Parts: sequence; structure tokens; C-alpha cells
Amino acid sequence: MYQHYEYSKQKKRRQEYILQMRPVFNKDALFSDSTENYRIPMEPVPGDRVTIRFRTLKNNVDEVYLVVQGFRIPMHVEETKGGFDYYETDLAVGEEAVNYFFEIVAGQIQCYYYSNGVFPEQQDDYLFRIVPGFRTPKWAKGAVIYQIYVDRFFNGDPKNDVLTGEYFYIGDTSVQVDDWNKPPAVMGVREFYGGDLQGVLDKLDYLQDLGVEVLYLNPIFVSPSNHKYDSQDYDYVDPHFGVIVKDAGELLSPGDTDNKHATRYVCRVADKENLEASNQLFIRLVEEIHKRGMRIILDGVFNHCGSFNKWMDRECIYEDQEGYEKGAFVSENSPYRNFFHFHDHYHWPYNDSYEGWWGHDTLPKLNYEQSPELYQYILQIARKWVSPPFNADGWRLDVAADLGHSSEFNHRFWKDFRKAVKEANPEALILAEHYGNAESWLRGDEWDSIMNYDAFMEPVTWFLTGMEKHSDEFREDLYGNGAFFFEAMTSHMSEFLMPSQMTAMNELSNHDHSRFLTRTNHKVGRVAHLGSQAAQEDVCVPVMREAVVIQMTWPGAPTIYYGDEAGVCGFTDPDSRRTYPWGQEDRNLVRFHRDIIAIHKKYRVFVDGSILFLGHQYQGISYGRFTKTERSIIAVNNSPNVMQMEIHAWRVGISRFRDVPLQRIFLTHHNGYSLENVEVMAKGGYLDLELPPLSAVILYHADEP
Repeated sequence: MYQHYEYSKQKKRRQEYILQMRPVFNKDALFSDSTENYRIPMEPVPGDRVTIRFRTLKNNVDEVYLVVQGFRIPMHVEETKGGFDYYETDLAVGEEAVNYFFEIVAGQIQCYYYSNGVFPEQQDDYLFRIVPGFRTPKWAKGAVIYQIYVDRFFNGDPKNDVLTGEYFYIGDTSVQVDDWNKPPAVMGVREFYGGDLQGVLDKLDYLQDLGVEVLYLNPIFVSPSNHKYDSQDYDYVDPHFGVIVKDAGELLSPGDTDNKHATRYVCRVADKENLEASNQLFIRLVEEIHKRGMRIILDGVFNHCGSFNKWMDRECIYEDQEGYEKGAFVSENSPYRNFFHFHDHYHWPYNDSYEGWWGHDTLPKLNYEQSPELYQYILQIARKWVSPPFNADGWRLDVAADLGHSSEFNHRFWKDFRKAVKEANPEALILAEHYGNAESWLRGDEWDSIMNYDAFMEPVTWFLTGMEKHSDEFREDLYGNGAFFFEAMTSHMSEFLMPSQMTAMNELSNHDHSRFLTRTNHKVGRVAHLGSQAAQEDVCVPVMREAVVIQMTWPGAPTIYYGDEAGVCGFTDPDSRRTYPWGQEDRNLVRFHRDIIAIHKKYRVFVDGSILFLGHQYQGISYGRFTKTERSIIAVNNSPNVMQMEIHAWRVGISRFRDVPLQRIFLTHHNGYSLENVEVMAKGGYLDLELPPLSAVILYHADEP
């Protein structure tokens, strides 16, 4: 029966080959995208001539047209290689963006090619787009990023730890956690484990050995919380993360909730000696990172600040401090009064009627529209931290779409923000947190890219685990659904310009969602209902490894949330903000990450290559990455059984006219993973793979030099 099956497959392939030798239109061969493989240069400047390329099967179509702003421009065959014809034409670009698509004519057949594939009729969406002058930093394209939630990473300086009873915030006093391995409390915003910038410095050898190229730090500026998304002072690193050289004053007395009496805290965070010393430590950290050839991105929280902020000063911390102006809460004559919107204009002193983000009085919303001074101050902050002597390499922008009170104003601000940052540091990266379609911000004059939820984290999570990213829902219809995976990826990736897609932050976990490893246990709920222990029960490390293989071979910047590589679990925040388990790591998983990161960095095809979806079935997907000279095929079996998979390797440039050996450069499966180099033969442009349970394989082929 097996021989009959093989004979039937070979017969079918011969028939397909004979049909392809006839003038039968093969739409699966059609391809173009916005990478350097099909658009040269990929990031043109005004005045450039851009070469546009389009691929068809050899001698398979009669005409190809580039359709630009309604005009049909004939394309000509410039090269025939590997059984394909490559059509080209040149296009002069000016200052304005250019949209285009392709029209293909083959006998009586006429069809159109857009960024999401072939259509029988013209479409209004999914156009290819050139934005002259838009480029993203070369160092960020495909860069391996490591996200650090600083308080939970490593305690390098116990002398700067937040103390129990140091101040009062959101219903209780601050807490110094003695047990590094204790899971975070459900309302643990005031809990501090002691992680700091010295801890990051101390672990740079580990991060460099892992293969990390960029550090992204959650907020590090002065703030009363461990997450620090409630900024108290944008000008200074929090001394609890930095250096405390002057440590005078008293803790709060039991039962005292008045932070005017929190004199030790006031000294620590308001004394300029501590603040300047902390900034100096940051400078030293950046210098050491740059010395190693690495980069660092800071977290900018500019939609709102915190109620402790020196501009608001709801806690009256700065009210009597030398060198500080009165806060807007304290005085109607405060120079910061118009930094916020107050509903009651007759309520001073101590006016608590200000607008809070989503109604939170601990998160005053910044009132840019009514304050040119605030507008310019934040632009100055944006420039400051990417300029000497600080020299950060970019910003991640928190809830960036919420800034301001209208869409028009929001876009105006981010345009000015981009100009300010890029003038200060042309190689700085601007990444935004965003859920949903970000096209209107990704047109080349605002953000460089985004945290990639729609076109990475969510489709990967649904396919491999069936879980929603907070672990709030299990969807059996999406679990293992390869068709949905490719449909979601195709649709959402089409919303990116290529420079944005190549720098998108491709995460599996982060501080706002459950850990990916926890999602593999299919437990629906949060730590408040299930308890922290449930987050690490019945997890499936082989599925985690599959996910990381996809992450390291997908277009964009693979981003590891600290501790994911060590097997850290956790439901959605705050449980996902557990400490890094130094000395208790899953060493095999750390080693796996080190090896797959090395694969990602060794083969440029995973950074520069085009992507093509090759096939899907229940719990199985395959896709290719390819350039003019390199090609890789990735196949994933997410089922607990052996899977047979037939892959049309010819679509990524594997010859249909001879047997072609590919090298298996990486394999992960239910029992572990392997770097053993094994030859896999493609016959007639097809691959027949037998994939072990819970596996992912990377195959590679390069042209002879």
C-alpha cells in the first residue's frame, strides 16, 4: 500500500509538471513584495529611481503591468532563473507616497496582485506602498530584543531597595519583599523585589552570551510603583533603580498615610544628589551596552503621568522642597496648572478635580492641547534621553494612540515627536504599544513600528495554544487552525510598510499578558481565581519551543520577555511579572534559546528574506523565507502525533528540474531539540516530510557561490 501511495504521488506530480509545461496559468508562482528582493532600494529617498520586480512561472504569462495611481506601466522580463521569469520596471519617486499593484495577463485570464495575494478583480485595499524618505534603523531590523521589567530581573544594589513603610500608595504602604521567589501579590503595585540598573549591568555577560542585541527596559524614571507607568519625574532615573547616596529621613509611622511625613522617601526621590547619581549610573549602563555592540530602548509614558508627579504633586512631596515649583494640585498659580485639565476651577488649594486616564486619579492625563509648555517639555524629554550623554537608542511608547483628546491632535503630536527624536538621533527607533490596525500611524512620519500583537502574538498564540493572550478564553475553533493563522497573518501583515514590519516587536509574552508557557496548559482564568501554582501546572515546553522557532524565523524583531527563556510561568499581570529564577532556571530551555537565537543571527534570510505561506492543515503549517540566493523552509507540527507534510518547495525557488539537497539546520520535537545537520532531498520541487509530534523544523539551501 505504501508503494502504491508513493507511485500515485509521483504520477500526480508528473501530471502537474506536464500541465505546467503547457501554457496553463499558474497563479501560485506569482510573487512580489516590498523587501529588497523585489523593490530596489527598499527605502528610497525623494529623487530615487526604484526598480520594481515581479515573479511569474517561466513563459507562463503574456504581460505584466505595474499599475501606479491609475496608470499601467508595462514590465519586461529582466531575468529568467530557477524556472521563473522576473519582470522589472523603474519608477521615479518624488516627495509623495506612491501606491501600486500588478496586473497580469495570460491569454484570456486577467488577474491582479496585491500585498495579500492574487485577486480576479481590482481591490481598493492592500496596495503596495512606497513612502520616500521613510527608513527604520538598520540595527533594529530583525534585532533580537530582550524586555526587562527592572524590579524583577536582578538585585545588583541592595542599598537602594524600597523599604517597607517608606511611603503610602493606593491603599497601603510600600513593601520590601524578602523572598525573591515569592509570586507577586494580586494587588502588588507597591511590592518591590529590589531589581535595579546595577542588576542589569551585572547580567550583561549572560544577556550577551544568550545572543541578545537590544535591551528594552520597562519604565525606569522616578515613580512610586514597581511598574513605573505612573511617572513622577521624567528628568531622572528613579534612585531605587539607580543610586542612593543621601539617605536621610524617616519611614511612615504605622497607620500614617500622609506622604508629607514620608521624609525618607522624599529625600531619596527628590534630592538632586540622588537623582544626578542615578542618571550617571544610567550613562554608565548605556556605555557598557554600546561597548558590547548592543542597544537599549527606553519606555516613554507620555499620555499620562502619576499623581506623585512633581507637576501635579497630589502627595505634596515637593510642596516645601527647595528647587521645585508648586504642583498643579497644590496651587492655582502653579506653572504646571495647564498641564492638566481641571473640572472645578475654584477648588484650590489641593484641587483633586483633574482628569485621570480612564478615570484613575493616580494617573492624571496630560493636557497637551491647552499647554504649549507641556508639549515642548515632553519633546525636550524625548530628545534628551536619545542624546549625549544618555544616548539611548530609542523609545517604546506606552498607550500611544490615547495621547491627546482627538485623533487629529494625536497625529500632530507624534509627527512632531518623530522630528524631535530623529533630529537628535537619526538612528533612534520609535516603537509604539498599539492594539488593532496602526496604519494611520505607520505612514512614515510618526512611529517606526509597533508591538506586534495582531500580526504575531495573537495568531501564534491562537494556533499553538487556542488561548487568548490574557488566558481569559480558550477557542477550540482556532486551536491548530492553520487556515485562520495564515489568513490573520496575511491580513495584518499587509497593514505594515516593510521598514515597519522588519522592526516590529514580535513577542510571545510581556508584562501585560500571561506568559506564553502558561498558555500551553489551556487553563482559563487569572491568578486571583486559580492561584499562582496553577500557572505552572500541565505546561508543555515542546509547544513553547515551536513558538520560539516561529518567532526566530518570522519577519520582524524577535523579542524575549525576561525569564521566558528560563521557563518562567504566570497568568496575566501582575502574575506575569515574576522574578527571574536565578539558580533555578530551566537550563535546557535557556540553552535552546541560545541556540535558536544563533540560528536567527547566522542566516540573513530570516532578517531580509521574503515570506511565503506554503501550506496548512489541522495543527500543521509550513512557510518559506527566501532571497535571491538563500531559501529556508519552516514546518510546524503542533499535534501529539507524527504528521506527513507535502510542501511545494519550488515556490521559494527550489528547482523543479532536479533533485535539490536542503540542510536541516534545526529540529525541535516532543523529546528535545537537535542541531545535527541532516540532508533532506527535494524532488521535482517538492518536499515530503515526516514530522515528529510537537515539532518544528528549519531547512536551508543556498546557491553555490
